[in-house]
Amino acid sequence: MGECKEYDLVIIGAGAAGMTAAVLAAGSSLRVALVEKNSQCGRKLLLTGKGRCNITNTRPWEELSPHIHPDAAFFRPAFMSFSNTDTVAMFQSLGLPVTVERGMRVFPQSGRSSDVRDALLRRIVSSDNIDLEYNSEVVSIDRTSCGLTLSVMRTEERISAYSLRAAAVIIATGGLSYPATGSTGDGYRLAGRLGHTVTPTMPSLTALVPEKYNFALIGLTLRNVSLSLLVDGGVVQTEFGELTFTDGGLEGALGFRVSRRAVKALTEGKKVEAVIDLKPAVPAAELKARVEREYRPGLGLDRFLERFLPLQAVRPFIEAAPSLTVQNLPVRLKNWRMPIKGFVDYRRAVVTAGGVSLKEISRKTMESKLVPGLYFAGEVMDLDADTGGYNLQIAFSTAAAAVRSVINRSTLR
Repeated sequence: MGECKEYDLVIIGAGAAGMTAAVLAAGSSLRVALVEKNSQCGRKLLLTGKGRCNITNTRPWEELSPHIHPDAAFFRPAFMSFSNTDTVAMFQSLGLPVTVERGMRVFPQSGRSSDVRDALLRRIVSSDNIDLEYNSEVVSIDRTSCGLTLSVMRTEERISAYSLRAAAVIIATGGLSYPATGSTGDGYRLAGRLGHTVTPTMPSLTALVPEKYNFALIGLTLRNVSLSLLVDGGVVQTEFGELTFTDGGLEGALGFRVSRRAVKALTEGKKVEAVIDLKPAVPAAELKARVEREYRPGLGLDRFLERFLPLQAVRPFIEAAPSLTVQNLPVRLKNWRMPIKGFVDYRRAVVTAGGVSLKEISRKTMESKLVPGLYFAGEVMDLDADTGGYNLQIAFSTAAAAVRSVINRSTLR
């Protein structure tokens, strides 16, 4: 194999976690290589928040932790050392003004995810101690007496190979979601070959596909509704907010929030059903009294329903309940049932659930318990979150924990 370059730290993957790790290592005494198999950094980052990039969420730990899965306690030390406040401060120091919107979600003031990526990239390329290697795919990591040796293939050539040697390596390759951006499970393979356990993965924050989906609903957003997820007939989760119908199925904040449990149940062969309460703020008795008060004999049910539903939802609602009458309308408005038959795969899933087992990673440093000098950051681990800026905060906090540990180790050598 061709040349061999020596570094203190090699970061594999220039997504949110990898770029943050490089930024936090910039200006240190470390000699750093940031290795990216694509021709540009942050391709998936550009897609987040519908192209606006929901950087983080300003909720305090007590309110934020229930949104972290499957083990918030694992994430706590990293978050406490590099919190959402630190994330905001980091981007402001990089010259990126931010704004806090509904739901305590933080976005760049410009509303452009490219500005988030560019702020990180500017710091990286301006740092004398960081080499940024594009079009370079790490195909293996080997333990040697000198540390860790990486075999790298130049992706634009496929025949040119070189190696890197480093005391520390951070795997920040992401998961399997949005494979078109380069997320193809590379980190799982690298970790697995070094003895790590990779827990089963599945798409999360993805569209749920109802049985006999009525495509007339596509484009409709229901606001201020509640969505309950039933698994084998029992309610396992209820959420309030916005539900959007897309060409994929049920999405929006509500669809995404329940998708993790729904996908898991579906993959286990369980019966899954979504139940929409279109009037969650109105008690059943009050809704019944309103229907009785406002209905006039001779008024068509579809015309009457326009008082309770967006016009686009009227016909699909009626078709989903063939036995609908004025008498049972109040119950049906609070109980629109949609059996779920499937989900959209990784091509459109926002995040991957599952990954490198947390049992084999130090929660304080993100260092492997099996391979000294090997670290993990971001989605490659079995750590994910609900929609709302939480997944990027996981990337930022875990990257910070890893870099801090590498710097501390280097000062002791």
